[in-house]
Amino acid sequence: VGPYVLVTPNETRRKKLQQIAKKELNDLEQWKKEHKPGPITFVPQRLGGNESEAQVRQNQQMILMQSKYQKKHKREEYVKAKKAAEEAEILKKKAIQREKAERLEVKKRQEEMQRREMLLEDQKYKTNELLNRLDVGLPKSDSCQIANPGPGSTAWERIRAYKQALREDENRRLEEMKQEQQRKAELMELKQKQEEETRTRALKNEQRSCLQSLFIFYCTLRVNNAFLDRLQNKIQPNNIYNPGCTG
Repeated sequence: VGPYVLVTPNETRRKKLQQIAKKELNDLEQWKKEHKPGPITFVPQRLGGNESEAQVRQNQQMILMQSKYQKKHKREEYVKAKKAAEEAEILKKKAIQREKAERLEVKKRQEEMQRREMLLEDQKYKTNELLNRLDVGLPKSDSCQIANPGPGSTAWERIRAYKQALREDENRRLEEMKQEQQRKAELMELKQKQEEETRTRALKNEQRSCLQSLFIFYCTLRVNNAFLDRLQNKIQPNNIYNPGCTG
């Protein structure tokens, strides 16, 4: 701690300040006494509404019951909407999985078709190779051999007939495969159309059920409001004032 200087208090100034503060407090007390509010006087008058306490209590109870019913209906609607949304999400996921399975099936069929085509090409190549090797060992078909047909020409005709039969069989198989692929494509398209119609019909049924629920709620609300209005009119005849109760 560094050095410090002790200053002695000024007693004259302190007394002067204390006198000023005491005078201000006295002036404040005197002002409060002079401006003290007097007694309040009002003209007597009748207070309250046109309804009795029992009617007010009954109206409050009816409003409370109506609010409870509305809250219950809103909660039911929320649960129903949540359930419908969950079901729609499940249907959407199922549709996605179904589309994936269909694409996988189409891919497998295409691979099977390609494998069959490659097998047929390989078979055709080997058959042509075998026939070409047979052609090498046969005599050439010149004019003399045509005029005097022998066993060689007969073998040549058998080979040609065999080639023609193989070609026709191959063409027939290719045509059958094309027809089968076209038939599968038509069946797939028909199946997709049926699924689209089923989804559209389900969506329309869901919308119809929602509209029916809203219509039933609207009719119920109108009936309840009409019942409450009739009940209030019976309880409150001509708005007669009851002097024994205050609102």
